[in-house]
Order: sequence, then structure tokens, then C-alpha cells
Amino acid sequence: MNPPEPLPPSAVSSVVLVVDDAPETLRMLCDALAIEGYTVLVARDAIEALERFEMAVPDAVLLDAIMPGDNGFTLCRRLKGEPSWAHVPVIFMTGLAETEQIVEGFASGGVDYVVKPLKIPEVLARLATHLRNAHVSRLAREAVDVAGLGVVLLDTQGRLAWRSPQAMRWLQQALGPEQDDAAQRQWLQQVVHQGETLAPLPDGSQLQARYLGQGGPGEVMVLLRRVALALDPAQRRLSVAALTPRETEVLSWLAKGKTNRDIADILGMSPRTVNKHLEHIFEKLGVETRTAAAAIASSLLQEG
Repeated sequence: MNPPEPLPPSAVSSVVLVVDDAPETLRMLCDALAIEGYTVLVARDAIEALERFEMAVPDAVLLDAIMPGDNGFTLCRRLKGEPSWAHVPVIFMTGLAETEQIVEGFASGGVDYVVKPLKIPEVLARLATHLRNAHVSRLAREAVDVAGLGVVLLDTQGRLAWRSPQAMRWLQQALGPEQDDAAQRQWLQQVVHQGETLAPLPDGSQLQARYLGQGGPGEVMVLLRRVALALDPAQRRLSVAALTPRETEVLSWLAKGKTNRDIADILGMSPRTVNKHLEHIFEKLGVETRTAAAAIASSLLQEG
């Protein structure tokens, strides 16, 4: 007997933003999505869509390509240019079936497109697939960051194909927020050629980049980690003293072997919030992993 197929993430918790200036399209999609259990947000143009993102970031966007004002391609580029929104999958809805428009949709950051007049079962099937893929991708990104590492994928042209949120933060800190992607690509290409290199971070530690080889077809992988300066016991005490009360609570439960989800349940916060606290704790303690942070906390408790 074959094992059952894994169930996709529940649509009940998924929020879908529909952007279209045609009332009949909005009504048809809203009804169909609501029946499937999605929470639906609506916008009639690019300005309203950006306002919706400011209020609540959706899990996916169904976007009309041609609208008054900024068209869907322009809006998609704006969404992908904002790091906190770039992960949201955008599916274009268009009556344009010409190759040029299809290419432009993908070039602007869209993951898929459906042609009008819409076939609702097809729209729902494509939406469910991209929501599932985005969910898996988000879990992978969070797992990489929780491990205290950053990952960058480069394509065959040396361009940034993907980078984890932690990698993005470290690259901006090491190369300066005013630098564009070209500076980051140049530094990462140097890593690929040399195998390993370092760049200084503002806190005096080093950003270590190591070439790991091929990460997938046509891609190479670079691993980033923060190399912290060694702290003596006195410096460690000062670092722990610099923690906020909430960070101290998170660290104490971490030292007791609790997982992020355990800590979230105990302290009444989300696992994502725990991750953010841990980022600050790692930085203040000058460590890279939860194991190192827990070791410092345990040693200081024993000394106390």
C-alpha cells in the first residue's frame, strides 16, 4: 500500500490579493476563492495594491497585467524591489497572449500567468501550487537563518539567483547599504574564484564567504557565516547585560534546551519573533549559533 500524499498547506490561513479594475472579474474571483477557504483582499489599481501591502502582506497575488495608471508589470517590479515583499508569488492575469507580454511578466518577477477569459479551476490549481512552493521556500529560508548561516545562489552569469534573508543583511552590512547588487556580485564572484574570502562587518567581526560548489543545475552556492571575535568572561558578562529583558528570557530558555517553538509557546509569541530575538542575541554575544549562545548562558549561570 502506497503512503498517502502529503497534504498542501491549508487554504484557510492563506491571504490572496486580487488586483483588477474589472468589477466582474473581481466578483468572480472573490466568490471562487472564498468558497475554497481563502481570505481575499481586493485592489482596483497599483496604488490600492500597495496600500493593501502596507496593511497586511498577502501570501499570493493575482494581478491584472493591464490597468489604469501603473500596469501590472510595473507594480510587480515594485513589489519585488521591496525585500519584505519580494517572497510573495505573483500570478499574472492577462488577455495578452503575445510572447513579448508573457516574457515581460516573467522578467518583472511573476511566477506564472493565466489567460483571460479565466478558467477558475485552472486559476485555483496554479494558485495552490505556488502557495505550496512559497510555503516550502519560506520554511527553508527560516531554517537557514535559524542555523546562523547565510546562503547565496549564483547563476551561470554570476548573477544573484537567490539569497537567504540573513545573507542579504550581512551583504548589505559588509558592502554598505549604498552599494548595488553589482558590488555584491563582484565580491561573490571573487569567492567562487578564490574558494574563500573575508569582509569586515561594522561590529568588528568578519563576514566569511566559502564557495561550496554546484547547488543545482546552472547554479553555484556560497555559504556565509559571521566570524565573531573571541570574548573573555568579563566581556561576555557585559554582552549579556546588554540584552533586553525579553532577550534574556529567550536566552534562558534556550540554555535549557528549548526549541524555538517551545520558547514561543512559553513566552506567548510567534516563532518568527523568537527568531528575531535570537538574531539580536547572537549579535550582542558575538556568536553565530544557538549552541554557542546557550553555552555562554550556561557558563555564566554556573559562575553566578
